[in-house]
Amino acid sequence: MTENNSPPGSPKGNPEHTSEANPLPKDDSSLENIVRRFQDSMSLSKRHKFWETQPVGQFKDVGDTSLPEGPIEPPTPLSEVKQEPYNLPSQYEWTTCNMDSEETCNEVYNLLKNNYVEDDENMFRFNYSKEFLRWALRPPGYYKSWHIGVRAKTSKKLVAFITGVPARIRVRDEVVKMAEINFLCVHKKLRSKRLAPVMIKEVTRRVHLENIWQAAYTAGVVLPTPITTCQYWHRSLNPKKLIDVGFSRLGPRMTMSRTIKLYKLPDQPVTPGFRKMELRDVPAVTRLLRQYLSQFVVSPDFDENDVEHWLLPTEDVIDSYVVESPKTHDLTDFYSFYTLSSSILGNQNYSILKAAYSYYNVSTKTPLLQLMNDALIVAKKKDFDVFNTPDAMHNESFLKELKFGPGDGQLHYYLYNYRIRNALRTSELGLVLL
Repeated sequence: MTENNSPPGSPKGNPEHTSEANPLPKDDSSLENIVRRFQDSMSLSKRHKFWETQPVGQFKDVGDTSLPEGPIEPPTPLSEVKQEPYNLPSQYEWTTCNMDSEETCNEVYNLLKNNYVEDDENMFRFNYSKEFLRWALRPPGYYKSWHIGVRAKTSKKLVAFITGVPARIRVRDEVVKMAEINFLCVHKKLRSKRLAPVMIKEVTRRVHLENIWQAAYTAGVVLPTPITTCQYWHRSLNPKKLIDVGFSRLGPRMTMSRTIKLYKLPDQPVTPGFRKMELRDVPAVTRLLRQYLSQFVVSPDFDENDVEHWLLPTEDVIDSYVVESPKTHDLTDFYSFYTLSSSILGNQNYSILKAAYSYYNVSTKTPLLQLMNDALIVAKKKDFDVFNTPDAMHNESFLKELKFGPGDGQLHYYLYNYRIRNALRTSELGLVLL
């Protein structure tokens, strides 16, 4: 939720990781260590003036076990919520972006395509498709008023964007209505205008008008205060292209042909009863998913409507597969990944990097390792270049074996107006934010 707001991981892998399977890194990423390193590196003038005024976990409170878990501030009476939008600089105006409109969807797509998250070397930039944006922003019960744009008054050009969608997030035993905040993007030429804080305040105001007082969001930068920090891991599917475009490099003592051989996958999935998810599977997938997610400290509280929206396959947006027992015809396992490509900047031969992102996976009868290997095979057959996964849930268990390498960015998870006393291990997080 800052102008550096990062969706899942950087668009880029870590080119330093070798093409041989990587050992898992030692864990020096406890919240206390991250906060200490972060504060040591900052001058007092750079500390987060905006976030220090917000109901979020503050760095000074890290490790204070006397603070209660739950909402930090109580809800305000709705009559006291500010009714008018916050003031923008005089040359800009608010607009509500109707994602049903082809014209508006095009404007949002182009703003993000040209101005959203890039890797540090400006080689790749996320390229969310229009179909993806419509999927991400129109879940059951969504509010059009939470799709907020900023236009230049004279030209009417869309120059900034921020969104919220409603969600039910379970924290331990409590199911909390929240907004998931995403897609904060300010045009590159306007980054000095301090639009981001007023946009965050405005989306917060509109969320409060619906009597919702908590939110979840991610960022690639450290703000006060992450509930956990994930790392994205990358598995080469098209190693030659990834090396050609600078996403990864040949490992020491590795040739291109050896690298291609190293990452070669079988032609077909091996799990009996494996097939694409269908509408009739929604009740069974919902049961599988709810049971699986119940073991994590923070996870979505999905019902059948949510599962139908978020997980039913949509071409070039979300792929979902089930394992149906050949004997009983019960669904025993499930996996899914979404499509998020990146523009390749300044390369003469390639313009798009096609990436699959692991979403929700449930293993009850098929080992997770085998299930995810089948996912890699399917993604390769669908011409994806790379398969990415966060180290949340049980994902760490298959990373090394399936030849994933660590990316170079970290993704910090945050809750707004909700305190979790101790930082979570990534294996305690059951939530994937797009």
